[in-house]
Amino acid sequence: MHKIIHLAPSILAADFARLGEQVQEAEANGAELIHIDVMDGQFVPNISMGKMVVEAVRRVTHLPLDVHLMIVQPAQHIEAFAHAGADRITVHYEADHHLHRTLMAIKALGCMAGVAINPHTSALTLEAILPFVDQVIVMTVNPGFGGQEFIPEMMSKVAEIHAMIGNLRRHIDLEVDGGINAQTAMSAAQAGANILVVGSAVFNPNFSVAEGMARLKKALTTTTP
Repeated sequence: MHKIIHLAPSILAADFARLGEQVQEAEANGAELIHIDVMDGQFVPNISMGKMVVEAVRRVTHLPLDVHLMIVQPAQHIEAFAHAGADRITVHYEADHHLHRTLMAIKALGCMAGVAINPHTSALTLEAILPFVDQVIVMTVNPGFGGQEFIPEMMSKVAEIHAMIGNLRRHIDLEVDGGINAQTAMSAAQAGANILVVGSAVFNPNFSVAEGMARLKKALTTTTP
């Protein structure tokens, strides 16, 4: 491919009994970020890891920690996650009524600031906030659980946001999160994503982390868009 695609394994799918080991395996096999999904049981139906997990992962890897807050009132928690070791903090458009203020607070803490949108949210909702973000996460599943099926109709939204970013003439990472595997990775890359969140395609009891990473990298190099 002409552009570089970064793989961000999501520890939501990891074996938590071997979390540190699996994060290090991902790093050794070409991961460029570690994605950490924080869920509160309110914004999404599931409950997942908090700042203590971020602190633990920070101790075992030098990779940037990409913390995705799927929580209500995210502004109340960004300082804790920044101090825990997050390098990027993304909040949901749907969860924050004062999004600009929250993004500025994330940047003031020394982190890259991102905004995520759910499948039902239009690309156009980002138009006013896009100049203030460092990354956009497009959800290609309904957030809350790992292992869901990729929604291919979201690729037109990814392409639309990619074009919006191009018009701004500044670098903004475009990340796709949900259902990414060796079959869907190229679709997301061709639509304009440059970061792919990968869960059970990497952390899976049926094959090693090295095998999963190799399969994804092969898929991304077999076709040129």
